[in-house]
Amino acid sequence: MIIDCALYRDGRRQQEGTLTLEQAAALHRDGSDGFAWLGTFEPVPEELEDIRESFRLHELAVEDVKSFHLRPKVEQYGPDVELVILRTARYDDDREEVDFGEISAFIAPTFVITVRQGVASELHSARTNLEAHPKLLAEGSPAVLWAILDQVIKSYGPVVAELERDIEEVESTVFAGEAAPTERIYFLRREVTNFHRAVHPLLTVLTTIERANREGPLAPYFHDVHDYLRLISDEVAAQRDLLATILEANMAVISVEQTRLGVRQGQTIERLTVLATIFLPLTFVTGFFGQNFSWLVQQLDGLGRFLVLGVGGLLVPLAILWRLLRRDRAGMT
Repeated sequence: MIIDCALYRDGRRQQEGTLTLEQAAALHRDGSDGFAWLGTFEPVPEELEDIRESFRLHELAVEDVKSFHLRPKVEQYGPDVELVILRTARYDDDREEVDFGEISAFIAPTFVITVRQGVASELHSARTNLEAHPKLLAEGSPAVLWAILDQVIKSYGPVVAELERDIEEVESTVFAGEAAPTERIYFLRREVTNFHRAVHPLLTVLTTIERANREGPLAPYFHDVHDYLRLISDEVAAQRDLLATILEANMAVISVEQTRLGVRQGQTIERLTVLATIFLPLTFVTGFFGQNFSWLVQQLDGLGRFLVLGVGGLLVPLAILWRLLRRDRAGMT
C-alpha cells in the first residue's frame, strides 16, 4: 500500500497531494530534476512487482525486501541503486515486550523507495522533519537516508530505557535475597538479545554509509547518528551481560532456598523418627499385654509381676534406645 509519494526539487515538495506510482515512475524515466520519494507499508507481492518494473529495480533486490531479516545490512545493486535494510523497535508498555519491524530503503539519485513492515516502522515524522529543513532536503536522496536512520536510531533510546527499568526490577528482587521468576529473566534476556541483533550489526552499515558520505554537508549528520548508535550498542551489550549475571545470581538464590528447604525437611523427618522410636516400645508392650494367651494371664497374678513384666519391659528398651542415641550423637560430633 502506497502511503505517500512526492517529487522534491531544490529542497521543496512540488505538490500538495500524493503522486501515483505511474507519475513517479514517469518523472524518474524522463530524467526530471530532483527525486521522488515513494513510501509504502507492507505491500503485497503484486505491488512490489509493479514498483520493480516501474523503477527497473533488480529482481534480487525485490526478493530481498519480501523476507524479514534478523540483522540490518546494506547491499549495492548496480552502480546507482543501494538497498539499506534496518530493524526498527518499539516498547509495548501493556505487554512489556519489544515490537520489532523493518524498513527497506532503495536509495538512488533520482528516487527513494521505502518499504515498511511491522507496527514499529512509522516514517511520517521523518518525512515531515526533513521537509521542514529545505537545505538538508536539497542534498537529494542521501538526506532522506539520513532522516530515516536518524528516526530509527533515535527511537532505540526509549526501548533501552524501558528495558533498563525491567532489568532493575528483577535485579532488586534477586540481590535482596529473594528468588525472581526465572522465566521473566529468560524472557528479558531474549528481548535484549533480539534488540542487540538489531542494533550491533547496524554499526557496520553506518560505517559503510558514513564512508560513502564523508564529504559534503551531510557528513556531520551521519557522524552524529553513528555516535549515538555506538552509545546505544554499548548500553544494550551491558544489559545483556548484566542479565547473565542476574540469572546466575538467581540460580544461586534458588539453590540456597532449596538447601534450606532440604535442611528443614531433614529436621522434621528426624523429629518424626524420634517420636516413632519412642512409641515403638509402647506399642510392643501394648501388643504384648493385649494377648489373650492363658499362660500370660496366669502369670500376671499380682502387682509385683505386673511391674516387673510391664514397667520393666518398657524401661529396658527405653534404656537401650537412649544408649544407642547417645552413642550415635557422640560419633557424629
